Amino acid sequence: MASRWAALGDFVAPARTRPELWRLGVGLVVIVVVGLALNMALATVLSTLAPGFWRTEIASAGGHIGTTPGALVMLLGTFSFFALGAVLAARLLHGRGPATLIGPLRTAWAQFRDVLILLVGLGLALLVLPPWDSGLSLTLNMPVGRWIALLPLSLVALLIQVSTEEILFRGYLQQQLAARFRSPWIWIGVPSLIFAAGHYVPSEAGENALLVAVWAAVFGILMADLTARAGTLGPAIAVHFANNFTALLVISVTDSMNGLALFVSPAAAVDPALVRAWLPVDFASMLVCWLVARLALRR
Repeated sequence: MASRWAALGDFVAPARTRPELWRLGVGLVVIVVVGLALNMALATVLSTLAPGFWRTEIASAGGHIGTTPGALVMLLGTFSFFALGAVLAARLLHGRGPATLIGPLRTAWAQFRDVLILLVGLGLALLVLPPWDSGLSLTLNMPVGRWIALLPLSLVALLIQVSTEEILFRGYLQQQLAARFRSPWIWIGVPSLIFAAGHYVPSEAGENALLVAVWAAVFGILMADLTARAGTLGPAIAVHFANNFTALLVISVTDSMNGLALFVSPAAAVDPALVRAWLPVDFASMLVCWLVARLALRR
């Protein structure tokens, strides 16, 4: 194992007890079944006990999900169902506790905090430095006061969403593959490709769908690298949190999942060329955040 990934050994150690691939395969089925079953149960409960909320916030969205604060908070919160599936899979099939999916909790928290502090500093610096015109023709999505009032709940929901994705891809899947295979082409590559496939949504991204999937694949690779360097999910969760904070809570450039955003860009939502022009900026930003996280780990 490369010296830069020395911490990976301890992170993967709990997965080595029962590393058989059939267990991983069944575990993934457990995660999907638990997540979907709980989502269906929630839909049944809401449509029965809160039909007004169901009709106005969910059913009437016309194919565009998360377009109101309530709908998006609920959507982000339901990611926890898949996290529960991962916990059950780890326990039932691998004899592992929930904390092993994250790494040593105190270390993970300290790394999360240190990385996030530097990323917040980077974000503030970019906010005050030129250029000040993004060229996205932004429109206020909700009053600033309401956005601030919703922010605590928004942050909790966002943390649930990004933590779940990291637990699934850089926790459970990466650990179990690394316990079975030495090659990073497998334990980095496979989770990153699956992560990218989950972000390939032509119905939303249109002709940019493949580029968005490539972006997600690169993001997955960088987060897998951070996790291997850190030995916990802390840094990856911090970078993922900062990225999605901007995309979901500050500026939304799609006509879905914009219910908690302070600003929206109607032009970007209907103009693939405008979004495509900004993708290189997104790639550069992702690389800078990765480098900042590595810097935080060296402090």
